[in-house]
Amino acid sequence: MAHGDITHIDIPVTDLGRASEFYSGLFGWQIAELPGFEGYPMWRAPNQISGGGLAPREEGFTQPRSYVEVDSIDETVAAALDAGGTVLMEKNQISPTSWWAVIGDPDGNAIGLYEGTTES
Repeated sequence: MAHGDITHIDIPVTDLGRASEFYSGLFGWQIAELPGFEGYPMWRAPNQISGGGLAPREEGFTQPRSYVEVDSIDETVAAALDAGGTVLMEKNQISPTSWWAVIGDPDGNAIGLYEGTTES
């Protein structure tokens, strides 16, 4: 993925089993919990490109959130702040080679940021 590509979409759900059945039946998504990500089933669309996760719904996470691939979370956060955005969640490590964060745009929309590679 390149800087600016949508790389992942998280969908907040209250019942992981019910949501997995719903989305796999409706759209044909492949849904599975990967080792190390138990309780966070990941989905892949039939095109084998689009994907994301089914995450527990919680305060501050009640609508689907898209994640954008960036070359540098730190640089993107700085640019967002300069442009009137906010930081909703600081940079967190996913794996030794990947990180994520969440910014807010000037209208209050949450945008996830992803930096790195899925290879360890």
